[in-house]
Amino acid sequence: MADNKKTVTVEQYASANRRPEKQSQTLRGLGLDKLNRRRTLEDTPAVRGMINSIPHLVRVVDEA
Repeated sequence: MADNKKTVTVEQYASANRRPEKQSQTLRGLGLDKLNRRRTLEDTPAVRGMINSIPHLVRVVDEA
């Protein structure tokens, strides 16, 4: 069977310094820890919700 899972690539472009701890935890949950890091994740409602909760820290680079 073919793997037809959708993915989304996110990039951290702003620092989590001086942000609430919950936002730092969300970044860590997405696998991001330093500026300009990119992570390709499975496109699920949970991941989309995490991205939408911190749009001032991350951007969607690629949707496949």
